[in-house]
Amino acid sequence: MTVGRKLLVGAIALSGVFAAVPAYADVKAGVDAWGKGDYARAVGEWRPLAIAGDADAQFNLAQAYKLGRGVPLDPGLAESWFRKAALQGHLQAGDNYGLALFQAGKKTDALPWLEKSVARGEPRTQLVLGTMLFNGDGVPRDFPRAYALMTRASASGLQSASQTLAQMDQYISPADREKGTALAQQYALQAPPAAPSRSTVGATSARVDVPAPRTAETPRPTRLPASSPPARGPAPTRELAAKPTPPKPAPVKAVAAKPAPKPAPVKATGNWRVQLGAFRDQGNAETQWNKVRGRLRGAQPFYTKAGTVTRLQAGGFASKADATRACSAAGVPCVIVAP
Repeated sequence: MTVGRKLLVGAIALSGVFAAVPAYADVKAGVDAWGKGDYARAVGEWRPLAIAGDADAQFNLAQAYKLGRGVPLDPGLAESWFRKAALQGHLQAGDNYGLALFQAGKKTDALPWLEKSVARGEPRTQLVLGTMLFNGDGVPRDFPRAYALMTRASASGLQSASQTLAQMDQYISPADREKGTALAQQYALQAPPAAPSRSTVGATSARVDVPAPRTAETPRPTRLPASSPPARGPAPTRELAAKPTPPKPAPVKAVAAKPAPKPAPVKATGNWRVQLGAFRDQGNAETQWNKVRGRLRGAQPFYTKAGTVTRLQAGGFASKADATRACSAAGVPCVIVAP
């Protein structure tokens, strides 16, 4: 019996009006109402239990505020209810609380919760922490661990993790990639088994399990900035064997060289695009475009917002082949974006 259930049952017993019924009946009734689309009734079932301290009701109420169903959309209240449930040991609430803190920009507070979730193999938190480690965003840079966490998140089927992993591959050294791959295999062996359903009202059937959508409901971390790849050591130099000095050729009359013909501009009229980086500041995205625009003549810039990140894309190309050629000509890390 949870603390919240004790408080609720005690209040009912003291009132002398209602029978002392188990709290889980109300939580389950709310889940049933939620499944039928009656969100207001679901919230009405969970709210008194959440106030009394029931962790599952708190988690469910947080989900309602997170999604704006049955109540006004309120990320602040969602974060607050996730925290209450997480502090009682509710694992799912702990996952969502860490992500909510990250999305709110509270990265220092989010870090311990993200680490707990990552240790249990939660893919969304692996994606977020992996990107933080790669960018040195609130944590020291750690390329091998960043690659390992992104590999694990990608293996779980998280599409955004697979896309970010592909970007990482363009930056990190083979040595860091090898270390990261080995670490990912180690994490896979250490992954704990799935936790059994709780015997109290926290059974899985008494929660609102909403799949992570590809919207602002799931925090999307800052993408890897194309303008600032990780620092690498200088390329190793190669000593050249001494060669005999060749005889000087007879002088020839200088002839003015003809300028190389400029490539014909490509008129970009299709729906294919290429992504040339993601930036926290749109000014940096515009600076990047000014660097590459001369190589992509005819393409148009697009500054696509994704949360606090601005993605620089160029389009539109008539086919994937045209987009691929544009990526090669850009001279910067580039990802093809299908229509």
